[in-house]
Amino acid sequence: MKLNFNEKGYTYITDDTSKIDAETLFIKTAQNSRYYDTLSEKPAFIESKELIVLWGLDKMKLVGVTGTNGKTTVTAAIYSFLLDLDEKPALQGTRGLFAEEKRIEDKSMTTPSILETLHNMKQTFDLGCNYFIMEVSSHAIDQKRIEGLEFALKVHTNVTSDHLDYHGTVEEYRRVKSLFFADETPKLLNKDDIKSITYNPIGAQSYGVDEPATYKVQAFSLLHGITAGIKHMQEEATFHSPMVGLFNLFNLMAAVGSVQMLTQRPITEICEVVDNFAGVAGRMEVVSRDPLVIVDFAHTDDGMHQVLDSIKDRDISVVFGAGGNRDKSKRPKMGAAAGKYAKKIYVTSDNPRDEVPEMILEDILVGLHGKDFVTATPDRRLAIKMALDELDEGDVLLILGKGDEDYQEVKGVKHHFDDREVVRELLAERQV
Repeated sequence: MKLNFNEKGYTYITDDTSKIDAETLFIKTAQNSRYYDTLSEKPAFIESKELIVLWGLDKMKLVGVTGTNGKTTVTAAIYSFLLDLDEKPALQGTRGLFAEEKRIEDKSMTTPSILETLHNMKQTFDLGCNYFIMEVSSHAIDQKRIEGLEFALKVHTNVTSDHLDYHGTVEEYRRVKSLFFADETPKLLNKDDIKSITYNPIGAQSYGVDEPATYKVQAFSLLHGITAGIKHMQEEATFHSPMVGLFNLFNLMAAVGSVQMLTQRPITEICEVVDNFAGVAGRMEVVSRDPLVIVDFAHTDDGMHQVLDSIKDRDISVVFGAGGNRDKSKRPKMGAAAGKYAKKIYVTSDNPRDEVPEMILEDILVGLHGKDFVTATPDRRLAIKMALDELDEGDVLLILGKGDEDYQEVKGVKHHFDDREVVRELLAERQV
């Protein structure tokens, strides 16, 4: 990318060696240094740490959240709580860039290039923001897309199995995630998932539901949202949330603990604003109350386990698929996860991309051998319709895998498709 700069005698700054000229300063990074090294003439460059100081970004409190699941919800909750506490946070992640309660940039990579992140920090710093909250992906850690960033707080949600098409093994995936927590930066760790990573204990605090932790859930109810009594040191408080599911209790605890560590405010004061946060679009989003229909982004076997387990007190119907051109080993595991919890199962297409949809379905069905009430069709709209038509009173329908995505990718073409729109259209047709 190439950005306006107007510093140090240059008009622009870029991280692309092909865009270097007399007016453009080059930012040298771990990702582009090999291209820089091949240049016959080596132009002047700046590194991320120097740019951070030049732009004054070291004055912002930087928060990084990593984990297999929960990054988007936890970062959004921290952002929401800080806003309600009259702080001035900014948020960067899969849903885009936010500041002053509005979206500044549209959806992007979970963790973009270091130049784009610094540009986003500068935009929001110039707006008066003093916190910058960001999702940190395992790819970004491995590729050093967060080089030079000094975090005020690092947060761990959970680490299970994902992105094996990139990392190769679960062990390598966990090793990369653990690198984020190897220094002495203040960190907040999920005590109930603590064995999934290694970490430097200096600066570490924890949150937990079952395990003893710095921020500990003492009692909770998942009836009509989430209500929890929590304890931090000698301080006790209660919060209520309209969100659904046990894993969202973990997400909210991560956010409450983070805000307390950042601001040093009383837990009671933070808990008062939890109820204002209704969650993130496409993450356990309630599309209909009667019948109860929930859409979620869960697209791994662990993500499905968390979502389905969180409402296992209800009879569950589930619609899901698996993405094409991605890790195939998780497909039968996703089927098995559905088979463990759901009464009725509808296996369908997600984003088949370049694969034959029926072949993806076959891979999923391997994990459902011997299970009753399993229907398979590559037509996602039809699968949702059948699931709605066959819902019994009191059942809950979970539609998983795409969340707030509004497209279905087939053979390189993105066709408009939004699970939430389809549900609303099908339910409206019933009223006619």
